[in-house]
Amino acid sequence: MFAFLGSARKALTRGVILSGALALAACQPLAQVGGALTGGGAGPTIDTSAPVRVALLVPKSSSGAAPVGKSLENSARLAIADLTSVKIDLRVYDTAGSTEQAAALAQKAVADGAQIILGPLFADAANAAGVAVAEANVNILSFSNNTSIAGGNVFVLGPTFENTANRIMGFAKRQGKSKVVIAHPNNIEGQFGRNAVQQAAARHGIEVASVNGFEFSQPGVVAVVPQIKAALASTGADTLMLTSNSAGALPLLAQMLPEAGVNPSSIQYTGLGRWDVPAQTRELPGLQNGWFTMPDQAQIQNFEARYTQAYGTAPHQLAGLAYDGIAAIGALVEAGNRKALTADALTQGAGFQGVAGAFRLRPNGTNERALSVAMVRDKQVVIIDPAPTKFAGPGF
Repeated sequence: MFAFLGSARKALTRGVILSGALALAACQPLAQVGGALTGGGAGPTIDTSAPVRVALLVPKSSSGAAPVGKSLENSARLAIADLTSVKIDLRVYDTAGSTEQAAALAQKAVADGAQIILGPLFADAANAAGVAVAEANVNILSFSNNTSIAGGNVFVLGPTFENTANRIMGFAKRQGKSKVVIAHPNNIEGQFGRNAVQQAAARHGIEVASVNGFEFSQPGVVAVVPQIKAALASTGADTLMLTSNSAGALPLLAQMLPEAGVNPSSIQYTGLGRWDVPAQTRELPGLQNGWFTMPDQAQIQNFEARYTQAYGTAPHQLAGLAYDGIAAIGALVEAGNRKALTADALTQGAGFQGVAGAFRLRPNGTNERALSVAMVRDKQVVIIDPAPTKFAGPGF
């Protein structure tokens, strides 16, 4: 345990964690794409009997993200092989992790005949690509989870804070919870998480009793603990939301808050991050009986096994997003819909089946993914509300 907490303290000093660097890179859009295409039907009309021309934009030669790019490409090809009656003409373009190159390659892909674009990986690159082809009647299914770039011809496939927060807050409301205190680091990822929880709480009629931001450092965490305790006591809140993950401030908070008297038996701890990995996370005192979300593990394990068998190595944790994009395209084309690649079709309410279960794209460019609510009980993970297998209604 002490070694784990020690590594967590070191992680706090680095200032940037991997998930933030990949998923939330460049959170400020270059230009507003949202609303550029009106009416919800923008996208090409296609011949469903002919191969669908899909452009895949990935950072194959980027020094930091090349393994991710290769894994995404492999996953896309695995999905294509699984299609029985749909032909995909996949053309891969190497963005090298460059925003400018992503924009130029998006235009080149369209000139080459691309009917839809899958990727890029980073938020700024996806936004730039969307701006570059906004007038070309081509939609982009990006691998980002940064919802600030979503809208118009740009969709984000990555799991979003909004989706996780909505699932947790909806479940909390059904369990009779009414007031939440939020604790978040004062960095980009923390601010996105805070905003998502505030919006989800309002959506489900839960009062945000207090918001406590802290410096992303060990002294910052130490300083905020008494503030959180005081906020819970003064407001009578019954729920505490920790937006940090295991690579950030979560281990220190989950150790220090119970030591300060914030008892998990009287305050419901909840989180936006995964509390099941790494395994040591489940031992933290503050997470016992706490709630978090996770996708269907059986389906993910099935995908990982098939990928490993096909390519001789395990997939990157983001690889499934490329599979999901191809699966969605294939399902729509297989139905014989000549408007399969339009925004109207891509945002069908029933959604699609992907690597981690059901998911659907929303008209505002974000997504909704089916998630289970899990609890840490006696240092083990227990599913207390399984992920739905399909969607009903318009969603959140």
